[in-house]
Amino acid sequence: MTDTSIPRADQSLDDEPAATAAADGEPEETEAESTTGKAAGESDLFRQSEIAADYVEGLLDILDYDGDIEELVSAGRPVVEVVGGRLQNLVGQRGATLEALQELARLAVFRQTGSPSRLLLDIGGYRANRRKELGAVARNAVEKVKEHGEPVRLEPMSAFERKCVHDVVNAIDGVESESEGVEPSRRIIVRPAD
Repeated sequence: MTDTSIPRADQSLDDEPAATAAADGEPEETEAESTTGKAAGESDLFRQSEIAADYVEGLLDILDYDGDIEELVSAGRPVVEVVGGRLQNLVGQRGATLEALQELARLAVFRQTGSPSRLLLDIGGYRANRRKELGAVARNAVEKVKEHGEPVRLEPMSAFERKCVHDVVNAIDGVESESEGVEPSRRIIVRPAD
């Protein structure tokens, strides 16, 4: 029997700044959740990271890869970090394999909890390093926009990468950013603020 109640493939669970929680597939906070406070939400998020960590650990065993797995909650979302020696194959070119593994881990969480997850998977510190690189790309684009007064189009990026760039650009006065296009060619335009 096939479970057909999974999130749509075109529904990104990495949110961009302009997206709302409901648009990201996240349920809005219920009255029960608001009265029980943050602890219940943190507990649910940590449970999601535990489910995903178990799934990733199973994959590592099948592939005969060694890695230390840490599950945590960071910035209001479940996170699984895998660190170890030879994990580059699990990241893939420009993080493509990592993105696929993240989606599989999210599906594992969905299967057990019945609700979509905003789980973030990082392997070998790839996302942390990529976030720094993208910060530099964003600041460089901002400098060009401020110097020439013309919009700058960046190369196509994943939802995670676009969010990193939007976060940096939105923190700088005098410029704004927006995404355009359709996956996998969706990109950011940085332009002078109106």
